[in-house]
Amino acid sequence: MDILNQIVGFFQTGFYGVNVAQGLIIAAVAAYMMNDWRRVLVVALACVFAHLAVDVMLPVFRGGAFRLPPLVETGFWVNFLRLYAGYLIVVNVFYAVKRLLGGAH
Repeated sequence: MDILNQIVGFFQTGFYGVNVAQGLIIAAVAAYMMNDWRRVLVVALACVFAHLAVDVMLPVFRGGAFRLPPLVETGFWVNFLRLYAGYLIVVNVFYAVKRLLGGAH
């Protein structure tokens, strides 16, 4: 039971990482462009890359310095996987709403 709680907690933290304006906009655009459930794994991965690109480039657009993400740190990859789990949830929900409203291609 403890392992199940850890898995649920992992998905919850991923969902909370996506549940901000930036993540919701990325997920909504991705769900709008998605045309089949089978593509959700790839679409969620693309969402994570878009999320990280915005995180890296936003300070540059505000006049700050360009800094690469800490790719060699474990925390970065844990956050990457959490974001992926969160985008899996949010993109699936948005795509389900799209299908229910008759917007599927």
